[in-house]
Amino acid sequence: MAGIYVHVPFCKQKCTYCDFASYSREIGKAEAYFACLLKEIDSRALELKEKTFNTIYLGGGTPSFVKAEFIGATINRIKKVFSVTSDAEITIEINPGTLDEQKLAIYKAVGINRFSIGLQSAYDERLCSLNRIHTAEQFLYACSLLKGENISVDVMIGLKDQKIEEVKATIDLAIKGGANHISVYALTPEEGTPMFTTYLNGELPSEDETTELYDFARDYLSTLGFERYEVSNFAKKGFYSKHNLNYWRRGEYIGLGVAASSCIDDRRFTNTEKIDEYVHCLLNDKYAEIFSELIEGDEIKNEYIMLAMRTSEGIILSDYTKNFGSDFLIDYKREISDNQKYLDVCDYSVKIKDDYLYVQNQIIINFMKD
Repeated sequence: MAGIYVHVPFCKQKCTYCDFASYSREIGKAEAYFACLLKEIDSRALELKEKTFNTIYLGGGTPSFVKAEFIGATINRIKKVFSVTSDAEITIEINPGTLDEQKLAIYKAVGINRFSIGLQSAYDERLCSLNRIHTAEQFLYACSLLKGENISVDVMIGLKDQKIEEVKATIDLAIKGGANHISVYALTPEEGTPMFTTYLNGELPSEDETTELYDFARDYLSTLGFERYEVSNFAKKGFYSKHNLNYWRRGEYIGLGVAASSCIDDRRFTNTEKIDEYVHCLLNDKYAEIFSELIEGDEIKNEYIMLAMRTSEGIILSDYTKNFGSDFLIDYKREISDNQKYLDVCDYSVKIKDDYLYVQNQIIINFMKD
């Protein structure tokens, strides 16, 4: 199985931390953009007719900001021309300030069955400082519309002057809204964003302080029945994100739209971030790829290990043997020995111990081959 990612680069207002390809003043180009997106969908589907897809994910930007008719046409076209399983997980990212009953009716009519809501914080003053366009009350209203649906909620940690009380309040609000999946993301200040200035001024929590916030979130979510299945992702049993799991298991995926990345048959490629360039290419029957590389040799193993060790199950030894024809315990005997205090090793798997999963990057790098 494989996944389909669709990028919607439009948003009402840019958040202070956002480094994604999202544009708050380009909504007038939406009609042309989605017309070209349909062309790309048709072309890629012809190339990938032998592959079957079991997840579709619409990210952004803010997919719920654009006309729902654009979203509906996109999903319908994908289902028509790609081989998509009847029980596919179909996710749309939502900003609580952009959802209404009419949009939701269209989403559900085309089969969207998972809703990823960007909450970030329960505190309205925090949301305002992040340039979010919604309040906590609007979040609860959006959730009331989605009552009974599969809801995922994003929570952000590592913010200026953030305390455990805020993290708890945000998780509690997510639970009140009906979340069965919660992602706890540590803020990464990216150069070129307003938040980067805050970082340069030394106004963000230290790594140890952010770790403390994360450890609280992990422990608190556990008491609420949420299982950590990847370093930043927690879910009730049966509600893991299939689309994200495909990434972490190094499955194949096709990215459609501006800035979308793909990995098919060990070829990784990425589209331009510029809407005008994307539209120009598709109107001239060309793909808008600006980067492409073939992944080979140790790089494949490195990716496999890096992604698998982010998850709670770690390296499944039988899967490693199936993929690479050798024994992980033998191939990485020295690395396992050098890092044994951080690892749980058994006949079935090798994984990072729970207490060290949040700092997995420092451990994983020891397994990377040149």
